[in-house]
Parts: sequence; C-alpha cells; structure tokens
Amino acid sequence: MTSKASDIRSDDWIDRRAPRPVRPYLRLARIDRPIGIWLLMFPCWWSCALASSSWPDLRFLVLFALGAAIMRGAGCVMNDIADRHIDARVARTASRPIPSGAISVRRAVVFMGALSLAGLAVLLQFNAFTIALGASSLLLVALYPFAKRITDWPQAVLGLTFNWGALVGWAAERGDLGWPAVALYAAGIAWTLGYDTIYAHQDREDDAIVGVRSTALRFGKATRTWLSGFYAAGVALLALAGVLAGVGWAFWPALAAVAAHFGGQVARLDIDDPKRCLSLFKSNAQVGLLVFVAIVLGRIAA
Repeated sequence: MTSKASDIRSDDWIDRRAPRPVRPYLRLARIDRPIGIWLLMFPCWWSCALASSSWPDLRFLVLFALGAAIMRGAGCVMNDIADRHIDARVARTASRPIPSGAISVRRAVVFMGALSLAGLAVLLQFNAFTIALGASSLLLVALYPFAKRITDWPQAVLGLTFNWGALVGWAAERGDLGWPAVALYAAGIAWTLGYDTIYAHQDREDDAIVGVRSTALRFGKATRTWLSGFYAAGVALLALAGVLAGVGWAFWPALAAVAAHFGGQVARLDIDDPKRCLSLFKSNAQVGLLVFVAIVLGRIAA
C-alpha cells in the first residue's frame, strides 16, 4: 500500500452537517464528490436537447439529474462491494466505508437495493420504450466493476455504461432511436476513454501491484498521444451528431470551445502528478456543460 492520501476528505460538509449514522452511506454513494453525477447526467441532457425542436424539456432535465444522482450512487455501492478487497490494499481507497468496516457488505447491499428502487421510480416517469432502453443498461452496470480484472480497457466499458443516457435522452423525447443519438453515444465513449484514463493515472502504481488493469497502465508514457486521439474522435463525433440532427450555426463556435478545452487538458497533462490528474479529470464537468450549451444554441439557431 502506498503513501497516497485517502480520497475521503475530513471535516467536509458531511462531517459538519450530516447525522453521524448517515455519514458512511453518503460517502458510500459519493455524495461528497458530485463529479460522477455530472459525467453521468450530461449525456442524457445532450441527447434530450439534440432531440428537441428548440429548448429541451425542463421536466426531463430534472428527472435525468435526479436519476443520475441516484444511479451513480447505486453504481458506486456495487463497485465498492466488488472491489472491497482491492480497495483495502490501496491507501487512497482503504478508508472507504466498506473496506474500513464502517458499513458491512450486507448493509451495503440493502442500501444499493433501496437506491435501485428509487432509480426505477424515476425511470417509470418516461415512455415505455425509454423504460426498456434504460433497464437494458443494467447489464453494463453489472459488468463494469469486474472489467478491470479481465481487460486493459475497463475505461471502454465505463464509456459504454456512463454514456447510455445519450440514447435514453433521445428516446425520452422522441420515443425511438436515431442516428444522431448513436453518434452522440459514440462521442461520449471517446470522451470517457480520455477523462477516465487521466483519472486512472492516480492509481497506476497501486493498480500494477494489486493486479488491476487500466488504459493508464497500458498507455503509460504514450498517454498524451492516446488522449489526443480520443478527444479528437469525440469532437468529430459530436460534429457528426450535430450534422445529422441539423443543428444551426451557433453550435459550431461552442463546439470549438469544447475542442479548445480538450487541447488544454492534453497540454497540461502530467501523468506523474496525481493532483494534476484529478484536477484535469474534474474539469470534464465543464466539458459536459459546454457540449450541452452548444447543442441548445444549435437547436435555437436552427
């Protein structure tokens, strides 16, 4: 186990404001680290906006935000249950609720079930096709925690999982699937391959010791080249989605801002600086917002 600091911050708002019995559950669901919620939510918002004729449906945006918060929490619980023995051997994760003993596996399973039921309640607010499409993502959700044990590309599995909302948002608005949504889904996968490779470099040394696989380990010093390729593909696929959907001129300057943000991430990358990697990873919330704004502007200007 290395000397990296724990990824749980002490004396944050959970310690100051949440009742003591609730604190481990909030940390287990990563409520104190909302970046995962944004990264899961934005593909839903993109697709909902792309499928709209003008402004996206506010009700759908609220439902997707709520669903992302709930299901990201459920996914974190599942991941921590599966990884509890690995997490106990890595300093950054050893203090998480399950490996530290703050929450038993049995209680974690019950908590995950409660979150899943809440997520189902949100999903049932949509049309039948969207409900079926959303439920079909559960196979990917179940597969992801184990992908790092069987492939060097667990980030690709995460991309398939986290960007499923790019299909669901379109289905919620139109009741079917379209090629723009497929292009948007592919763009999200390329984006995730980039940002999660950056994230994985925080644990590169520990992962090599405990036998966990990742694109960070596979790419090593060539990460900047791969990252450039992933982000270039993401921009190209976003452009394709815009063309297929017939967006207006305002989409393109905003997409250029997305490309510039990606270029800045590549330029600033230092795979040997965990704090820099975490900062760059978190900056992708801005990317998600920029893409959403680009699509909304493109729809209004169409």
